[in-house]
Amino acid sequence: MRNPMMIPKNVDDYIANFPPDIQIILEKVRNTIKSAAPGAEEKISYGMPTYKLKKVLVHFAAQKNHLGFYPTPSGIEQFKNELASYDTSKGTIRFPWGKAMPYDLIRQIVKFRVAALQST
Repeated sequence: MRNPMMIPKNVDDYIANFPPDIQIILEKVRNTIKSAAPGAEEKISYGMPTYKLKKVLVHFAAQKNHLGFYPTPSGIEQFKNELASYDTSKGTIRFPWGKAMPYDLIRQIVKFRVAALQST
């Protein structure tokens, strides 16, 4: 973000804090999530875009060298084969800016998270 001390009021403000090329990617990630999880609540939590259905579905955040995508540990475990070429940890996927953003994979992960929360 241009001003790391500022907490955005909403996702529009969050996205507006980045250079135009990153804004395009962030907006497409946002739309991918919203289309995979219609009716999900969109808000800022922990200073980043967050989507909820009963509980948290996913968060995302622009970092210096990558997009951080946070689908909870279950989202990462379910797609570990598809995520093998990305840097991951227990609850984080790092999609580097220099590679094509895997929007279809993001959509699949969000749909998995929706189904998981609907079955609880």
